[in-house]
Amino acid sequence: MLEAKSAPPGAPPLIAIAGNPNTGKTTLFNRLTGLDRKVGNYPGVTVDRAIGKTTLPGRGAVRVMDVPGTYSLSARSEEEQIAIQAIAGLPPNEPPDVVVMVVDATQLTRNLYLVLQVIETDVPVVVALNMVDMLEATGQAIDREALERAVRVPVVCVSGKKGTGIDELRAAIDRVLSEPALGRPGPRWIPETDMLAEDIDVVREAAPAEWRTGSERRRDALAVWALLSLTETDELRGIPGSVRAAVAARRAKAATAGRWIDAEVIEGRYGWIDRHAGDFLQVKELDTPGFTQKLDSVVLNPALGFVIFLTVMGVVFQSLFSWADPAISAVELAFAWLARISTEVLPAGIARDFVVEGLIAGVGSVLVFLPQILLLFLFIGLMEDTGYMARVAFLMDRIMRMLGLNGRAFVPMMSGFACAVPAILATRTMERRRDRFLTMMVIPLMTCSARLPIYSLLIAALIPPLDLFGFMPVQGLLMAAMYLFSTIVALLAAAVLSRTLFRAPHVPLILELPPYRFPHLPSVLRMMWLKSRVFLTEAGGVILVCTIALWLLLSFPKTPDLDVDYAGLRAEAQAAGLAESPLQARLSAIDSEESGARLRASYGGRLGRVIEPVIAPLGFDWKIGVGLIGAFAAREVFVSTMGIVYGVGDEVDEESVTLRERIKNESYADGRRVYTPLVGLSLMVFFALACQCMSTLAAVKRETNSWRWPSFLFVYMTVLAWGASFAVYQGGRLLGFE
Repeated sequence: MLEAKSAPPGAPPLIAIAGNPNTGKTTLFNRLTGLDRKVGNYPGVTVDRAIGKTTLPGRGAVRVMDVPGTYSLSARSEEEQIAIQAIAGLPPNEPPDVVVMVVDATQLTRNLYLVLQVIETDVPVVVALNMVDMLEATGQAIDREALERAVRVPVVCVSGKKGTGIDELRAAIDRVLSEPALGRPGPRWIPETDMLAEDIDVVREAAPAEWRTGSERRRDALAVWALLSLTETDELRGIPGSVRAAVAARRAKAATAGRWIDAEVIEGRYGWIDRHAGDFLQVKELDTPGFTQKLDSVVLNPALGFVIFLTVMGVVFQSLFSWADPAISAVELAFAWLARISTEVLPAGIARDFVVEGLIAGVGSVLVFLPQILLLFLFIGLMEDTGYMARVAFLMDRIMRMLGLNGRAFVPMMSGFACAVPAILATRTMERRRDRFLTMMVIPLMTCSARLPIYSLLIAALIPPLDLFGFMPVQGLLMAAMYLFSTIVALLAAAVLSRTLFRAPHVPLILELPPYRFPHLPSVLRMMWLKSRVFLTEAGGVILVCTIALWLLLSFPKTPDLDVDYAGLRAEAQAAGLAESPLQARLSAIDSEESGARLRASYGGRLGRVIEPVIAPLGFDWKIGVGLIGAFAAREVFVSTMGIVYGVGDEVDEESVTLRERIKNESYADGRRVYTPLVGLSLMVFFALACQCMSTLAAVKRETNSWRWPSFLFVYMTVLAWGASFAVYQGGRLLGFE
């Protein structure tokens, strides 16, 4: 049983910042804490939390924690469970001393539902009425003092974007810390019926000891939370069986009596809001529709809205696919320069090889993703801050629902066309754990940019540059077909997994469409850096270790027994009296041949021979096997690895004519060609479906907090790739295409 944390001895008080999504909660958190913050994970799950410090006028430094946004404390998933754990101080969280409820003043009545829930937990509360500067444009006016009298806790008007009211908020927090009764109003907002009271009593008595600490109000609030949250299909963790049994029994008894406990509680809270809203909120009808209503009539139009969405996603895709290329190239050039300098400075030997080929190359393979990750989170931040992300989810929900997902899954899947690593990180916008994990399991099937060099090399080397019907280039059509193929397989995989391993009732997409706002760029930029830093420090560490391990496989033994005396060949070339230019060309060719021979004799090369019987039915030989092993560092490494295997050097790319010719002309001892168009198609299908990317596996491990899911991802994608490649190659042979 997990135990609740207590504050470390002498630790400053803990202030929790909570509220609905899109209320400016994070902006206000940043206003309070400035630059003094850190990012961590809530215990047991991978939802980021930010923790910082601020200074109160009469108390000094206090800790401030940003709780993930939620519309209600009622929960169905682990991520939604975080809110009640953080606010009520359930294990393994430390209980907060004050909760600051950030409320969007333009959506007051909807936001008040969560405020009432939090007040019921008996934690001292301060309400921060945010965006009051936008009320006039919506035709609303709020009487702050009347609202304070109604909810019976301090209410402060603030503007997180402009920074007004922050000092008053600090003073209110200080007062409640000194006198907690100011933030505890006393009555609860749910209806006081005899039957509901009996339901609460039964669940409260079945609760564990940590639920029964504190006041009676807190114990009742947790019982109500359980009655509204626990179902047969929820994903909540750490709930005792006695509580689940008590809730199931009370729900069954209520159903027999024709009661619906959820409706009684929810209607009770909203009934209180409806009865009292007129005391503190005045709304007048505007003569003309507001900006949000006008824009939504276009953005949410079933036809035009979809065109706008595809245009926006085209911009995002273009940025990840090509706009990031200069920055990626700069990173690659910087590490190439660092490797060159290290080669010149360090003495020859295994230490230099490790630094240059293992350490520098490994760190470079991590940092090369940074431009794409920064751009992806820039666009996600902008879309969230402006309110467009909610519209995207709403627009795509009908299509994604057929695949067992909801609209929020579409943006990460589209981002997978650029790179699976930032796309997997983007699944954090999805609330339900099941939906996040399912989306992560299909994102790597989307054709990422790392597959392009492989497709380009194989198509250019093996597919004749013919035109279909005299005007449609076959090579271009095949490239487009690979993209379409991967997309169809990803959608089919999502449909199958949602009905098998991830089977669960469909949960309707419930979200609030916030008004359009100009994004707060400092918050967006801060979010970009914080999330990128998490990737670099956590997933990057796994990638670095795997890269070094791969280098060891391909580099050892350092002095293998080779069949050819390459030193003798160099001596013969130098004694032949060749001119400078031909001599250097000959020596370079000998070096390349020796590199290829050493790679063939390495542990990685030997492993390629070991796996040859497994990949032979796909049309692959051991040399391709070595390329597949090298591709685990990054798929595009397949090209340079094949360059080494075929003795044309490692400074090659998909445009290398020499490598293309070697692949095209490579033959077996009996004269048969190793690479035919059918083998090329089989290899492209394998790369389209196989998870040949340890960076992706590291990102999945980071997001799922377990090796179970990356292991499953690797196995199912490898089996799928082998089966599809086998069907293509063997089916093609049966049809006479070899």
